[in-house]
Amino acid sequence: EEQEEHCKGTEWESMCFIQQEEVAAWTYHYSTKAYSWNYSREFCQKHYTDLVAIQNKKEIAHLNEVIPYFSSYYWIGIRKVGDTWTWVGTKQPLTEEAENWAEHEPNNKKNNQDCVEIYIKSASAPGKWNDEPCGKRKRALCYAASCQDMSCSKQGKCIETIGNYTCSCFPGFYGPECEYVRECEDLDLPRQAFMNCSHPLGNFSFTSECRFHCAEGYKLNGPSKLECLASGVWTTPAPVCQALQCQDLLAPNRGQVNCSHPLGAFRYESTCHFACSEGSHLVGASVLRCLHSGNWSSPPPECHGKVNSPHLLRNPLRSGCAVVVTLHCPPAAVSLNPRSLARSLLAGGQAAAVREAVSFRDGNAW
Repeated sequence: EEQEEHCKGTEWESMCFIQQEEVAAWTYHYSTKAYSWNYSREFCQKHYTDLVAIQNKKEIAHLNEVIPYFSSYYWIGIRKVGDTWTWVGTKQPLTEEAENWAEHEPNNKKNNQDCVEIYIKSASAPGKWNDEPCGKRKRALCYAASCQDMSCSKQGKCIETIGNYTCSCFPGFYGPECEYVRECEDLDLPRQAFMNCSHPLGNFSFTSECRFHCAEGYKLNGPSKLECLASGVWTTPAPVCQALQCQDLLAPNRGQVNCSHPLGAFRYESTCHFACSEGSHLVGASVLRCLHSGNWSSPPPECHGKVNSPHLLRNPLRSGCAVVVTLHCPPAAVSLNPRSLARSLLAGGQAAAVREAVSFRDGNAW
């Protein structure tokens, strides 16, 4: 490994006491001066990341190989908190599996040995640990994390390793640096629909969101919002717009109805034409249209019976006798004005002569 000194004048005087060992991604650093444990940690945090946090036996072997021997050895990032040995960087307790104590250590002589040194290149116990009073002066053994703010594209967890780092991508991302985003299939615009989408990470990609609504005269069948999931699929299939339904229409009594349904039976834009059988007449609109509101343009029409004029007597006074005429008309039909009828009869007029004398009445005898 290449060793490098950082000496750049009086402004960086403190840096002149730093030596560095680099391993591709994760770098180790140490001071050439000896400090207490507390000052050593401040030193590491100021210039690098923290005192070394040992990951495994492989890392211990690597440190013992690349870091030079120093007679009073090096401080590492373990300290007793309460009665528990703790990694100060992560605040996690030291597990038995991770322990690397020298023989008969930790012994806590004089009840004040709360900090940990590592025996770099010790002849008897290379790489082993020993508890020491925190005020003793030793070199600071630091590390600089290779994981930076932009590591793993900020879309994954950066995991430090010796000589490299790996990325554990968050859901919805993939690639060596988590640089790629999962994509969903493009959405086709449904017929008679409006679609409004937002794409924070790229068109139709993870976290994309599309909202739908229908044109006038149509209603949405399905969800109004779809989201692209981390798996690269939409939350549900896309909705469709269906024409609004009007009430079914039937032919009236004594009549017929003829309908056209361009968008489905009795739906928006359906048109129905009504007609009555011979002898009846239509009351109401002859054409109804299904509107965008889902209602018909008018109430359904009805077919009513047709009323014929009464038969009039020809020359009713020839016999020289009085004539009494009684007319019976159905309700809501028409009856003749009696005075006009009498005048017509006396004059020997025909039925056509009295048609003007018509008024609406119930059936009565005149």
